[in-house]
Amino acid sequence: MELTIDHLSKRYGQNWVLRDLSLRGAPGMLGLVGPNGAGKTSLMRMIATLLEPTEGTIRWNGQDIRTHGQALRQVLGYLPQEFGVYPEFTGRQFLRYLAAMKGLPRSIANKRVDEVIEVVNLEQMADRKLPTYSGGMKQRIGIAQALLNDPELLIVDEPTAGLDPAERVRFRTLLASLTRNRIILLSTHIISDVEAVANRLMILQEGRVLVDTTPEALLVRTAGSVWSVTTDQATALQLQATYQVSTMVNQMNGITLRIVSATRPHESAVASDPSLEEGYLLAVGRQEARL
Repeated sequence: MELTIDHLSKRYGQNWVLRDLSLRGAPGMLGLVGPNGAGKTSLMRMIATLLEPTEGTIRWNGQDIRTHGQALRQVLGYLPQEFGVYPEFTGRQFLRYLAAMKGLPRSIANKRVDEVIEVVNLEQMADRKLPTYSGGMKQRIGIAQALLNDPELLIVDEPTAGLDPAERVRFRTLLASLTRNRIILLSTHIISDVEAVANRLMILQEGRVLVDTTPEALLVRTAGSVWSVTTDQATALQLQATYQVSTMVNQMNGITLRIVSATRPHESAVASDPSLEEGYLLAVGRQEARL
């Protein structure tokens, strides 16, 4: 299986939301990271055949999805950013309804529904009405419906937004368990989601690709550009106004900052091991500096 995107662009009126994006997708998880408005959702919707590109091509196994979209849709699972449920249904009824909508034969639909309920660990909640589900449970039902056709390509758009920390961890663990023998595209602005589960990372900003790498390689390229310094409040505020500050914590002996900078920001600053979030800040900050 292969997803190939060449020079993809999307324009709404005079506003380009995506410009000249190319990628080759192989089995594993690709994390698409960027601020709101970076073009992530538009990219996802174009891949899912819900939105027409302005320029460029998307191919699934060598076939252009403009003319062979059905071949992709048959093996596609999609969890959009806004996922609605029917409040009168239980989780099991909802999945059986969607299985019928997807055209699964009745002879295998009920069995497949039971299988995906087990995959997302909702056996105990499957026969309760959907309005009683927590946010994390509704997201797991969303993944369950996306898995009904055992997809080769799974697209999930901002799946952990609004979840509490415990639900976010459970959901990330679920996603990580699904990477074998399928391509997963995970769109998020929460860097810890990518750090935990993705083997490839693409940073988007204002519709363009800033970085296409692995989480490990981004950490390597960020080494030497993260600093820790403890200082008084006035100096801390001055540093915050001048540099990218990833954390700022009040301590007994002053205020400790972690600063992302290619050069030493203060004579007392010492180099620190970077986090993936700080690698993201460095990449985005370099782009902003050029604008």
